[in-house]
Amino acid sequence: MIIIVDYDTGNTKNVQKALDYVGLENKLSADPQEIRQAKGLILPGVGAFSLAMEELQRRDLVKVIQEVAQNGLPILGVCLGMQLLLEGSMENGFTNGLGLIEGLCEKLPEDSVFPVPHMGWNELMVTKETELTRKINGQFVYFVHSYYADCEPNVIDALTQYSIKIPAMISKGNIYGTQFHPEKSSEVGLEILKGFKEVVEHADFTSN
Repeated sequence: MIIIVDYDTGNTKNVQKALDYVGLENKLSADPQEIRQAKGLILPGVGAFSLAMEELQRRDLVKVIQEVAQNGLPILGVCLGMQLLLEGSMENGFTNGLGLIEGLCEKLPEDSVFPVPHMGWNELMVTKETELTRKINGQFVYFVHSYYADCEPNVIDALTQYSIKIPAMISKGNIYGTQFHPEKSSEVGLEILKGFKEVVEHADFTSN
């Protein structure tokens, strides 16, 4: 069972539909025990970084997510969910993140050619092959965001070009993130979720 972390974020229904389509049994939950028993975790999200972290703290989920990540549970963060995987964000002042991947969220540069938020379809430039990136180089996916992950090249799996080169996909071990929305990115997004399914099926993780 894949658990979609429930912390009152948006777009969970579309995530569930996409997971259903690729054959990943899933459930929306904020129950720490269900998270500990999961085969994989999806951390979705739209909105403000600080409010999301506050809600995860309020539901006592921060330490639980960190614990299962340390134990090898496959985790996929989507959009804001990917940003939450990082050490922190500079949105509305500094806020600590989950600290699962090194890096900080910074505001996208803005001008008349490249408005913020960045919204629309952009091309992926794969920089590292993983189970999630194997079939997607040069494909287009759907972004909606105002902040980006400022992180080292060794954790970046794919980039896209906007006002700057934006890390579109990141990973470290069993932890993966997509800045875009795979559940809104048609066949390309489904291919990425199929790749995450492979990660889940071959993961070396024992639930508590």
